[in-house]
Amino acid sequence: MSVSADALEAPTPLDAYPFAVPPFAVRCMEAAHDAWGAAFGHPFVQALAEGSLATDRFRFYQMQDARYLEAFADAAALIATRCPRPADKEWFIDAARLALVVERELHAEYGATLGYTPDDIRTLTLTPNNRAYQDHMIRQAQTASLVEATAALTPCPWLYVDLGQRLARVLPEIPDDHPYADWLATYRDPSFNEYMDHLLTRLQRFAEAADDAARQRAVAAFRTSVRYEWMFWEQAWTQQAWPV
Repeated sequence: MSVSADALEAPTPLDAYPFAVPPFAVRCMEAAHDAWGAAFGHPFVQALAEGSLATDRFRFYQMQDARYLEAFADAAALIATRCPRPADKEWFIDAARLALVVERELHAEYGATLGYTPDDIRTLTLTPNNRAYQDHMIRQAQTASLVEATAALTPCPWLYVDLGQRLARVLPEIPDDHPYADWLATYRDPSFNEYMDHLLTRLQRFAEAADDAARQRAVAAFRTSVRYEWMFWEQAWTQQAWPV
Protein backbone atom coordinates (compact mmCIF):
# COMPACT_ATOMS: atom_id res chain seq x y z
CA MET A 1 0.00 0.00 0.00
CA SER A 2 1.32 3.43 -0.91
CA VAL A 3 0.37 6.68 0.78
CA SER A 4 1.53 9.79 -1.07
CA ALA A 5 4.03 11.87 0.88
CA ASP A 6 2.59 14.95 -0.81
CA ALA A 7 -0.86 14.06 0.50
CA LEU A 8 0.45 13.90 4.05
CA GLU A 9 2.55 17.05 3.81
CA ALA A 10 -0.09 19.21 2.10
CA PRO A 11 -1.28 21.59 4.85
CA THR A 12 -4.82 21.36 6.10
CA PRO A 13 -6.54 24.74 5.53
CA LEU A 14 -7.33 26.24 8.90
CA ASP A 15 -10.98 26.64 7.93
CA ALA A 16 -11.18 22.97 6.94
CA TYR A 17 -10.70 21.48 10.39
CA PRO A 18 -13.86 19.99 11.92
CA PHE A 19 -13.32 22.24 14.95
CA ALA A 20 -12.96 25.98 15.31
CA VAL A 21 -9.45 27.46 15.06
CA PRO A 22 -9.53 30.78 16.97
CA PRO A 23 -7.26 33.71 16.05
CA PHE A 24 -4.48 32.98 18.53
CA ALA A 25 -4.28 29.36 17.41
CA VAL A 26 -4.00 30.65 13.84
CA ARG A 27 -1.11 32.88 14.93
CA CYS A 28 0.64 29.92 16.58
CA MET A 29 0.16 27.71 13.58
CA GLU A 30 1.46 30.35 11.15
CA ALA A 31 4.60 30.73 13.27
CA ALA A 32 5.19 26.96 13.30
CA HIS A 33 4.16 26.30 9.69
CA ASP A 34 7.50 24.92 8.43
CA ALA A 35 8.08 22.65 11.42
CA TRP A 36 4.47 21.42 11.24
CA GLY A 37 4.88 20.42 7.61
CA ALA A 38 8.23 18.78 8.31
CA ALA A 39 6.65 16.59 10.99
CA PHE A 40 4.24 15.15 8.43
CA GLY A 41 7.04 14.63 5.94
CA HIS A 42 9.18 12.57 8.30
CA PRO A 43 9.99 9.06 6.97
CA PHE A 44 8.71 7.53 10.22
CA VAL A 45 5.26 8.97 9.54
CA GLN A 46 5.33 7.88 5.91
CA ALA A 47 6.32 4.32 6.80
CA LEU A 48 3.76 4.19 9.61
CA ALA A 49 1.00 5.26 7.25
CA GLU A 50 2.04 2.73 4.61
CA GLY A 51 2.36 -0.07 7.13
CA SER A 52 5.99 -0.61 6.13
CA LEU A 53 7.47 0.71 9.39
CA ALA A 54 9.83 -1.83 10.96
CA THR A 55 8.41 -3.40 14.10
CA ASP A 56 11.46 -2.51 16.18
CA ARG A 57 11.07 1.17 15.30
CA PHE A 58 7.37 1.16 16.19
CA ARG A 59 8.10 -0.66 19.46
CA PHE A 60 10.76 1.93 20.30
CA TYR A 61 8.29 4.73 19.56
CA GLN A 62 5.45 3.18 21.55
CA MET A 63 7.56 2.68 24.65
CA GLN A 64 8.97 6.21 24.59
CA ASP A 65 5.50 7.59 23.88
CA ALA A 66 4.05 5.85 26.91
CA ARG A 67 6.47 7.76 29.12
CA TYR A 68 5.87 10.99 27.22
CA LEU A 69 2.14 10.68 27.91
CA GLU A 70 2.87 10.50 31.64
CA ALA A 71 4.62 13.88 31.37
CA PHE A 72 1.76 15.26 29.26
CA ALA A 73 -0.64 14.21 32.02
CA ASP A 74 1.59 15.84 34.64
CA ALA A 75 1.67 19.08 32.66
CA ALA A 76 -2.10 19.09 32.21
CA ALA A 77 -2.60 18.45 35.93
CA LEU A 78 -0.21 21.28 36.81
CA ILE A 79 -2.13 23.65 34.54
CA ALA A 80 -5.35 22.59 36.28
CA THR A 81 -4.00 23.74 39.65
CA ARG A 82 -3.38 27.21 38.22
CA CYS A 83 -6.75 27.76 36.55
CA PRO A 84 -9.05 30.13 38.46
CA ARG A 85 -12.21 28.73 36.84
CA PRO A 86 -13.47 25.38 38.19
CA ALA A 87 -14.62 24.33 34.70
CA ASP A 88 -11.09 24.83 33.39
CA LYS A 89 -9.63 22.89 36.30
CA GLU A 90 -12.00 20.02 35.55
CA TRP A 91 -11.21 20.03 31.84
CA PHE A 92 -7.43 19.87 32.31
CA ILE A 93 -7.82 17.14 34.94
CA ASP A 94 -9.88 15.19 32.41
CA ALA A 95 -7.18 15.82 29.78
CA ALA A 96 -4.60 14.36 32.15
CA ARG A 97 -6.81 11.35 32.73
CA LEU A 98 -7.33 10.88 29.00
CA ALA A 99 -3.59 10.72 28.43
CA LEU A 100 -3.11 8.15 31.19
CA VAL A 101 -6.15 5.93 30.77
CA VAL A 102 -7.53 6.08 27.24
CA GLU A 103 -4.25 6.18 25.33
CA ARG A 104 -2.67 3.67 27.72
CA GLU A 105 -5.16 1.12 26.41
CA LEU A 106 -3.53 1.42 22.99
CA HIS A 107 -0.09 0.95 24.52
CA ALA A 108 -1.23 -2.07 26.51
CA GLU A 109 -2.57 -3.70 23.36
CA TYR A 110 0.64 -3.18 21.42
CA GLY A 111 2.72 -4.18 24.43
CA ALA A 112 1.10 -7.59 24.30
CA THR A 113 1.96 -8.03 20.64
CA LEU A 114 5.36 -6.33 20.60
CA GLY A 115 6.69 -7.85 23.79
CA TYR A 116 6.94 -5.15 26.44
CA THR A 117 5.29 -4.80 29.83
CA PRO A 118 4.35 -1.95 32.20
CA ASP A 119 7.56 -2.70 34.12
CA ASP A 120 9.55 -2.27 30.91
CA ILE A 121 7.91 1.15 30.46
CA ARG A 122 8.58 2.12 34.06
CA THR A 123 12.31 1.34 33.85
CA LEU A 124 12.81 2.75 30.36
CA THR A 125 15.67 5.20 29.78
CA LEU A 126 14.24 8.29 28.09
CA THR A 127 15.92 9.39 24.89
CA PRO A 128 17.55 12.85 24.89
CA ASN A 129 14.76 14.14 22.62
CA ASN A 130 12.00 12.74 24.80
CA ARG A 131 13.60 14.09 27.97
CA ALA A 132 13.98 17.54 26.43
CA TYR A 133 10.37 17.62 25.24
CA GLN A 134 9.07 16.58 28.64
CA ASP A 135 11.23 19.17 30.41
CA HIS A 136 9.92 21.87 28.06
CA MET A 137 6.27 21.05 28.80
CA ILE A 138 6.70 20.69 32.55
CA ARG A 139 8.74 23.90 32.83
CA GLN A 140 6.05 25.86 31.00
CA ALA A 141 3.30 24.31 33.13
CA GLN A 142 5.13 25.11 36.37
CA THR A 143 6.55 28.57 35.76
CA ALA A 144 4.99 30.28 32.73
CA SER A 145 1.65 32.00 32.23
CA LEU A 146 -1.46 29.99 31.44
CA VAL A 147 -1.32 30.88 27.77
CA GLU A 148 2.32 29.80 27.52
CA ALA A 149 1.70 26.54 29.39
CA THR A 150 -1.33 25.70 27.26
CA ALA A 151 0.46 26.63 24.04
CA ALA A 152 3.28 24.22 24.88
CA LEU A 153 0.74 21.43 25.42
CA THR A 154 -1.38 22.05 22.31
CA PRO A 155 0.79 20.79 19.41
CA CYS A 156 0.80 17.16 20.56
CA PRO A 157 -2.96 16.49 20.33
CA TRP A 158 -3.47 18.86 17.41
CA LEU A 159 -0.74 17.32 15.27
CA TYR A 160 -1.96 13.78 15.94
CA VAL A 161 -5.57 14.69 15.17
CA ASP A 162 -4.42 16.42 11.99
CA LEU A 163 -2.43 13.33 11.00
CA GLY A 164 -5.37 11.05 11.68
CA GLN A 165 -7.68 13.16 9.58
CA ARG A 166 -5.21 13.51 6.70
CA LEU A 167 -4.85 9.76 6.62
CA ALA A 168 -8.63 9.37 6.72
CA ARG A 169 -8.82 11.46 3.55
CA VAL A 170 -6.15 9.52 1.64
CA LEU A 171 -6.95 6.16 3.23
CA PRO A 172 -10.72 6.15 3.90
CA GLU A 173 -10.71 2.45 4.77
CA ILE A 174 -7.90 0.99 6.85
CA PRO A 175 -6.97 -2.44 5.47
CA ASP A 176 -7.65 -5.27 7.90
CA ASP A 177 -4.08 -6.47 7.51
CA HIS A 178 -2.48 -3.09 8.23
CA PRO A 179 -0.04 -3.76 11.11
CA TYR A 180 -0.82 -0.43 12.77
CA ALA A 181 -4.56 -0.30 12.07
CA ASP A 182 -5.50 0.37 15.69
CA TRP A 183 -3.08 3.28 15.91
CA LEU A 184 -4.47 4.82 12.72
CA ALA A 185 -8.05 4.34 13.91
CA THR A 186 -7.39 5.97 17.27
CA TYR A 187 -6.41 9.35 15.87
CA ARG A 188 -9.21 9.62 13.34
CA ASP A 189 -11.83 9.19 16.06
CA PRO A 190 -14.31 12.12 15.81
CA SER A 191 -14.33 12.51 19.61
CA PHE A 192 -10.97 14.27 19.33
CA ASN A 193 -12.70 17.15 17.50
CA GLU A 194 -14.60 18.09 20.65
CA TYR A 195 -11.36 17.81 22.62
CA MET A 196 -9.66 20.23 20.25
CA ASP A 197 -12.60 22.65 20.41
CA HIS A 198 -12.25 22.81 24.19
CA LEU A 199 -8.47 23.10 24.13
CA LEU A 200 -8.25 25.85 21.49
CA THR A 201 -11.10 27.80 23.10
CA ARG A 202 -9.15 27.87 26.34
CA LEU A 203 -5.92 28.80 24.54
CA GLN A 204 -7.74 31.76 22.98
CA ARG A 205 -9.24 32.90 26.29
CA PHE A 206 -5.89 32.65 28.07
CA ALA A 207 -4.26 34.62 25.24
CA GLU A 208 -6.86 37.39 25.53
CA ALA A 209 -6.17 37.66 29.26
CA ALA A 210 -2.39 37.86 28.78
CA ASP A 211 -0.16 40.75 27.78
CA ASP A 212 1.72 41.02 24.48
CA ALA A 213 4.96 39.68 25.91
CA ALA A 214 3.27 36.55 27.26
CA ARG A 215 1.51 35.99 23.96
CA GLN A 216 4.82 36.22 22.10
CA ARG A 217 6.39 33.71 24.48
CA ALA A 218 3.38 31.44 24.03
CA VAL A 219 3.83 31.44 20.25
CA ALA A 220 7.49 30.52 20.78
CA ALA A 221 6.50 27.72 23.20
CA PHE A 222 4.04 26.35 20.65
CA ARG A 223 6.67 26.40 17.90
CA THR A 224 9.20 24.68 20.16
CA SER A 225 6.73 21.88 20.89
CA VAL A 226 6.07 21.39 17.18
CA ARG A 227 9.82 21.05 16.66
CA TYR A 228 9.93 18.47 19.42
CA GLU A 229 7.14 16.55 17.70
CA TRP A 230 9.41 16.19 14.65
CA MET A 231 12.24 15.19 16.96
CA PHE A 232 10.04 12.54 18.54
CA TRP A 233 9.56 10.87 15.17
CA GLU A 234 13.30 11.22 14.58
CA GLN A 235 14.34 9.61 17.86
CA ALA A 236 12.16 6.60 17.05
CA TRP A 237 13.37 6.39 13.44
CA THR A 238 17.04 6.38 14.52
CA GLN A 239 16.37 4.57 17.82
CA GLN A 240 18.24 7.35 19.57
CA ALA A 241 20.47 6.56 22.53
CA TRP A 242 22.62 8.68 24.81
CA PRO A 243 26.11 8.97 23.30
CA VAL A 244 27.84 8.36 26.65
